[in-house]
Amino acid sequence: MGKRGRACVVVLGDLGRSPRMQYHALSLAHQASLEVDIVAYGGSEPHSAVLENESIHIHTMMQWPKHPHSIPKILYPLILLLKPIIQFIMLLWFLCIKVPAPDVFMVQNPPSVPTLVAVKWASSLRQSAFIVDWHNFGYTLLGLSLGRSSRFVSIYHWFEKHYGQMADGSLCVTRAMQHELGQNWGIKATVLYDQPPEFFRPTLLEEKHKLFCRLNRYLCHPLGIRDCVSSESTNIGGDDQNETLFTTQVGTGILLKPNRPALVVSSTSWTPDEDFGILLEAAVMYDRRVAALLDESDSTDEGVLWKEISGGKQYLYPRLLFVITGKGPEKEKYEEKIKKLNLKRVAFRTMWLSAEDYPLLLGSADLGVCLHTSSSGLDLPMKVVDMFGCGLPVCAVSFSCIEELVKVEKNGLLFSSSSELADELLMLFRGFPDDCEALKFLRNGALESSARWATEWEEHAEPLISEVISRNLK
Repeated sequence: MGKRGRACVVVLGDLGRSPRMQYHALSLAHQASLEVDIVAYGGSEPHSAVLENESIHIHTMMQWPKHPHSIPKILYPLILLLKPIIQFIMLLWFLCIKVPAPDVFMVQNPPSVPTLVAVKWASSLRQSAFIVDWHNFGYTLLGLSLGRSSRFVSIYHWFEKHYGQMADGSLCVTRAMQHELGQNWGIKATVLYDQPPEFFRPTLLEEKHKLFCRLNRYLCHPLGIRDCVSSESTNIGGDDQNETLFTTQVGTGILLKPNRPALVVSSTSWTPDEDFGILLEAAVMYDRRVAALLDESDSTDEGVLWKEISGGKQYLYPRLLFVITGKGPEKEKYEEKIKKLNLKRVAFRTMWLSAEDYPLLLGSADLGVCLHTSSSGLDLPMKVVDMFGCGLPVCAVSFSCIEELVKVEKNGLLFSSSSELADELLMLFRGFPDDCEALKFLRNGALESSARWATEWEEHAEPLISEVISRNLK
């Protein structure tokens, strides 16, 4: 594609938690036949496809240490200034010295400062092209913690806009963002929707059984006191290869248990732009409303209920097991809240999954829940894209451009409150697992609505990258 035959992907963040940039690297290597250098922080393990690709070379930077809460607030402005300066110097060292000169730098935004500045300088010094992949706006994310009226946010906004305009090309994740960039930033961007790669697909029954065998010890261990899942799992050994919460092996055959809990997955970064409290409130409402619909009194002994369920008795509404995946700053706060909930038919588990097991979990689940609201209102949650790739229908928080992705009553539902989410859970899971037609209809819609990353990238990203490199070579 280019004269040097190289591209450099820049992520000022954890590469393992930046799936879109990993997919860019794979496409640049496979579809554009380029050698690819990735400059990023370490942390989570990237997907094995990235690690095993001989054309992809990962360069890991040292991460800025998290400052302890004991630092006086008067020093916060100094830290806010010092951090980007040190990051800028480190980025320049990697981009100008450590990696071979590329035909094109592709940088993830946000964060914008000092990333856009460093990549622009490096592209000028090395006579390379410079493409920004707009995932969101950095100044709106900073505004969540400092407030939109903060002087730091205004300065950040200026840097983001000024250096964004200096890029040779831009990609973005929604048409709403494309419009905002064009109208108010003077930036012409090409929409490249997030799409799942081939390894996001419905999980086969045998794969489900093996996955649940691996996860048994995590699924059987409650976050707080004993719950409706851990009570049943006392009969299932942590390393039992014949029986799990959801499956059982009889001879060489594997069966789904008819009285299994419904598995609901929510992927979160545990940040302020995702109000996890909505899901907790909806879970409490589901629990209380099911008890009311089945005419159970508050004094009904949950131990008797759990014994009946583990004995094979089925109810009109199933137990719900929420598996929450991800890492982030607010995780411990919400885990403490979950421990204090007193629920009869709902259980929660939090975990971090490998890049290989995460698609298998999505493909094994019955419903996905997305709490992403977007600091700018202009980006779309990639977690929903991954869920659709696995044929998993989604209930998502409604915000300005979410309907570019979630088609109501075709591949998912939208909600604006915990009460609406509870209503949707009751409607979708009534008669689970065999007589829930609405859920089956949405599952079919999720499968039909999902395109693939390689196709989308070849149609929209590759022409832009080729054009930018060709223009730079003249």
